[in-house]
Amino acid sequence: MEDQLSVSQEEKSVLSLDVESVITFFCKSRNITYNQGLRWTDLLKPFLVLRLQRSDLYNCFYAVMNKYIPRDCLPRGRPFHLFRLLLQYHEPELCSFLDTKKITPDTYALNWLGSLFSGYCSVDVTQALWDVYLQQADAFFMFFLMLIILVNAKDTILGQEMETKEDIIRFLESSPCNLDIEDIEDLFTLSVYYHNKTPASFRKDNQCLFGSSLLGLKDDDMDLSQALCLPVSVSEILQANQQQGDGVRFFVVDCRPAEQYNAGHLSTAFHLDSDLMLQNPSEFALAVKSLLEAQKQSIESGSIASGEHLCFMGSGREEEDMYMNMVLAHFLQKNKEYVSIAKGGYMALQQHLVDMNIDGLENGYSEWIVSTSGPRNSISSVDGDLTNGSADGKGVKSLVNKMTFALKSKSVNVKEKVISFIENTSAPVDRHVSSSDKLGKPYRGVKPVFSIGDEEEYETDEIDSSSMSDDDRKEIVNIQTWVNKPDTKYHFPCNEVKETGHMFPSHLLVTATHMYCLREIPSRNGLAYIQSRQALNSVVKITSKKKHPELITFKFGSSGSSGVEISAVERYLIPNAGDATKAIKQQIMKVLDALDS
Repeated sequence: MEDQLSVSQEEKSVLSLDVESVITFFCKSRNITYNQGLRWTDLLKPFLVLRLQRSDLYNCFYAVMNKYIPRDCLPRGRPFHLFRLLLQYHEPELCSFLDTKKITPDTYALNWLGSLFSGYCSVDVTQALWDVYLQQADAFFMFFLMLIILVNAKDTILGQEMETKEDIIRFLESSPCNLDIEDIEDLFTLSVYYHNKTPASFRKDNQCLFGSSLLGLKDDDMDLSQALCLPVSVSEILQANQQQGDGVRFFVVDCRPAEQYNAGHLSTAFHLDSDLMLQNPSEFALAVKSLLEAQKQSIESGSIASGEHLCFMGSGREEEDMYMNMVLAHFLQKNKEYVSIAKGGYMALQQHLVDMNIDGLENGYSEWIVSTSGPRNSISSVDGDLTNGSADGKGVKSLVNKMTFALKSKSVNVKEKVISFIENTSAPVDRHVSSSDKLGKPYRGVKPVFSIGDEEEYETDEIDSSSMSDDDRKEIVNIQTWVNKPDTKYHFPCNEVKETGHMFPSHLLVTATHMYCLREIPSRNGLAYIQSRQALNSVVKITSKKKHPELITFKFGSSGSSGVEISAVERYLIPNAGDATKAIKQQIMKVLDALDS
C-alpha cells in the first residue's frame, strides 16, 4: 500500500507502523482476527496522505468502520442479498442474467463495499468520492453508487462480449477502476435518481446493517437470501400514496383468493386472483393485461390508487401465498421493474391499522379497509369517479370494481378507455406558430399548414404509420452507431405509441432533412428496426394534449389545391417533450427556409 503513496522511504516506515498499530488496536478492542481479505489497509489509504496523528488516524478509521462498513460484509452476507434485491428492483433484466450465470453480488462487490471503492480507485478519486459520500451522512447510499457502476456496465454484460463467468466477474470487479474525478458528479446525480425511485423500506428495514454492535441482527429479521423480491412495509404503502410530489407511489395488487378479498381489502388495491394462473391461464393473462392497463389509467388520472411501483399483497400466511409467489415470479420473468411485496401481507396490514387505532391517531386509516360482500363500506358500483379527494378516504371507488366489470366484458371497456387516451376527438384548439417564427413563408407554393396545437386531434380514418408494410422498414441497425452519425443532429429516447395503446421503446433521430424512428429489438440489445423515415418538409402538424404534454403527435402529408392530404400519423411519448418539439421545429424552419431560397 505504501508503494501507492508518493512518500520517502523514511515516511513509508512511519506509515507502515501507523497502519499496523491502528489495525492491531482495532482487532484487540473488538476481539477479532485480522486477515488481508478485509481490505482495511485500503480504507486507511485516503487518510494516510493527510499525514494525521496516529490517534486521529485511528479515530477516522474507527468512525468509517462503525458507520459505513456494513455488518456481515462477508461472502454470502446479508448486505449482498439486499443489494441483489435492489438490482432486481431497478434492473430486472441484468439481475436475471447474472442469476442465470450464478454470479452473486459478493463475487464482484465484496471489496467494493468493504473498501468503499478505495481498493480500486486512485487516492485522488477516492477522496473526491468520499467527500461527497460522507456529506450524504447515509451509509445506504453506497448501495446506489454500486448500482450505478453495474448499470454503466450493463450493455457490455448483456452484450455477452465475455465468454466465461470468471471473465464477467473480473470485468465487474474492476469496473470502478475506470472512474475519474470528472465522473463523480454524474455518479452521484444518477445515484440520487435511483435512490428517489426506491421504497424507503429498503433503508428503514435494514438499519441493523450499520452502527453499534449492540444493534446486531435479530432472530426475527427476514432472511433476504430467500426473498423473492424487495419487501415493503405496510406502513410505507399506506403513507406513500397520500404524499404529494415525485416520491415512490404504489399500485397495490391483492393476490388473495376472491372470498378473502371480498371479505375485506385495501380500498385502493387491484384484485388479481393468483389461483387463476394454474386454473385458467387464459383468464389470468386477461387479468394481467387489465391490471397493467388499470395501473396506467390510474397514473394518468392522478388517483390515490396510482403508482408506477407494483406491490403485491398476499395473506401473510406462507402456505396460502404459494400461488402469489408464482404470480410474482411471472412478473419478474417478464423483467418488470419496480416490483415489490407487502411485508407480512394482509395480516400485517390489519395489525398495523389496529396498532394505529390503539395509539389514538385519528388519521382515517380505518377507512382504508373496505368489503365487497358486507354493507359497511361496500363498493359495488362500477360507475363514477375512481377516487374521492377527501383525506379520510370515504367514497373511494376501488379500481378492482371497474376492472372486475371490464374482465367480465372481455376488457372491452378497458380497451376503449386506453384507445381514448390516444384518440381525443374533442375539438382542437390549435395555436398556430406566429409570424415571428418565420413559418409564414409559402410551403410548396401554398399556404403553410405546419402548426403546434394544444390538443391532439385526428380522425380515425387517417393513416397511421403502422399501416405501412413491415417489410419496408425491417432494416436492422445499431442504435449507438446511428446516434453517433455526423448528420444526426438530435436524439430523443422515447416510446412509440400505437392506436391500441401499446408502447414500444424507441429513439427519434433528427437529421438535417429527415426524422427517423428506430424501434428497439427486445431480444437483441443495442439493435433496432428502422420503423419510419419521414422528410421534415412533410410535417404538416405537431400536436399535444394539455393534460399529457409528453404525448406528441406528428402528422405527415402534402399540400395541394384541394387542401392538406395526411399520409401518416405517428405518436410518441417523449420525456421533456418541449425540448424535443422545439428542436424539431427549428430544424423544420431551416428546411423551409432552404426550400424558399
